[in-house]
Amino acid sequence: MITIQGNSLEVLLTGLLSAFFAQVIKFCIFIIKSKKINFKIFTTTGGMPSAHSAGVMGLSTSVGLISGFDSIVFAVAVGFSLVTMYDAAGIRRAAGKTAACLNKMMDDFYKHDVQAIGGKLKELLGHTPLEVIVGALFGVLFALGFHTYLLNHILISY
Repeated sequence: MITIQGNSLEVLLTGLLSAFFAQVIKFCIFIIKSKKINFKIFTTTGGMPSAHSAGVMGLSTSVGLISGFDSIVFAVAVGFSLVTMYDAAGIRRAAGKTAACLNKMMDDFYKHDVQAIGGKLKELLGHTPLEVIVGALFGVLFALGFHTYLLNHILISY
């Protein structure tokens, strides 16, 4: 058995791994839907599930499991998570819709030669509320599973 001391490592790994695996799920969904492989999916925003939401909720849940759900640090982590998820579903989604509208206008104005003005704006910036909720649930479940795995297979001292 391996002994690890450092709850901050678990929190950091949970946040990073839950976001990474959410991107892997997004990649698999893309393959199933389009029947194509596109590795750019790993570096893009938007889509199902939200990797941002998975990462921050995984991190918050991990903090709660280690420090207690009544701790100040958990409250700060949840506040950070809520701001991140609001941004993903609200502000960045609105920016994506604005980009889509501008792209359509430029398409019409430049008669389909948008490269003349430097190309199209990126439209898939944010998430639908469902993508955010699914990402958040994935993050919570990942954190619970990862914490349980570490407790059962690796001796952790806090």
